[in-house]
Amino acid sequence: MNTIDPNDVELDESLVRQLVAIRRHLHRHPELSFQEHATCSYIIERLAAWGIPYQRIGDTGVFVDIIGESGDGPHIGIRADIDALPIEERTGLPFASEQPGVMHACGHDGHTTILLGTVFQLNRLKDRLSGRVRCVFQPGEELEGAAAQLIQLGVLDNPRVDAMLALHLWPHLPFGTIGVKYGTITASCDDFSMEILGKGGHSARPHQGIDAIAVSGHLLQAISLLVTKANNPVDPVVVHVGKIQGGTASNVIADRVVMEGTVRALTQETRERVKQQLQSLAENVAKTYGAKASIRYSDGYCPVVNDERVTGMLEQSAKVLLGAGHVHVLPVPSMGADDFGAFAEQVPSSYFRLGIRQADQPCFDLHHPEFQFADEIIPVGVRVFTWTVLNGLQKGM
Repeated sequence: MNTIDPNDVELDESLVRQLVAIRRHLHRHPELSFQEHATCSYIIERLAAWGIPYQRIGDTGVFVDIIGESGDGPHIGIRADIDALPIEERTGLPFASEQPGVMHACGHDGHTTILLGTVFQLNRLKDRLSGRVRCVFQPGEELEGAAAQLIQLGVLDNPRVDAMLALHLWPHLPFGTIGVKYGTITASCDDFSMEILGKGGHSARPHQGIDAIAVSGHLLQAISLLVTKANNPVDPVVVHVGKIQGGTASNVIADRVVMEGTVRALTQETRERVKQQLQSLAENVAKTYGAKASIRYSDGYCPVVNDERVTGMLEQSAKVLLGAGHVHVLPVPSMGADDFGAFAEQVPSSYFRLGIRQADQPCFDLHHPEFQFADEIIPVGVRVFTWTVLNGLQKGM
């Protein structure tokens, strides 16, 4: 087997220029979840220009298999999400979104570009590879989570993937640093809609009606108590109501209110328990005031739980490549969510952070209309993926 060192994964200037152009094209032309047809075509165009074979999966997904030429070895997967968000961009960038109301506000243009660069580098170095690397360009992460759909379509099979990696650009870490987390790194994410049915009437005669708005206020308070008093304080839970609709006029007793929200938890057990608690809470609080309540619950993403062995390999590889001072073990998980958890449920995986915060520049959070990152982070991400994969494969992960 040919040996390799960190210098071998450096990007030449020509590739860096290409990747910057790719990132800016993707940022300029964002597409919403499951609508990424032009994005898919552009990814295919770039792969074809490099002479790299690819396969389509689903409507807008693509994957590439880089087969090593140094013998048998593990099969490692890498995932990048390709979709954008329904946000009006306010960055003022010269390559800002040209699609009204749609923006790459979560860095998926960066993720896609980094994976394309990784494909190029691994293909260039495939004579040093043992095993196989499957690079997955995944649609629909921001909406329903297409990871589960791709798994059903066989993206982890033929041959079976042994481990998965993914990164996310992260404005809460210094530029060019890596954040790894052992165990759970992101929360589950489920949505709910509560309907409260009261009895309409005239506001001058409140005793003759059942005010659904007033009942919803009591329910909001009860949800707050559920989080703080009915759950273990060292097992974090978020229950957030982000939308309330009800009432038709200032002098009419509302007979119906709809409350929509989200639930975040770090374990499947807590996730299921809170689901049952909300159902019981809605029914009992409404009944207390003579109303009725029902809840529609939409199971979303599961927590992302990192495998200790794969994460350890990632941490050590990143330290060799970047230096120990540039690799942080994250002390706590995030209550944010990512559908990469569907992959992590199936195979040992590690999802990590790539810092983009620059000391002399404003840094906005994910999903903010002014979110942006410097192009210079792209080669860092490519190098980390490439070196980690080569290092892991050569050590017989």
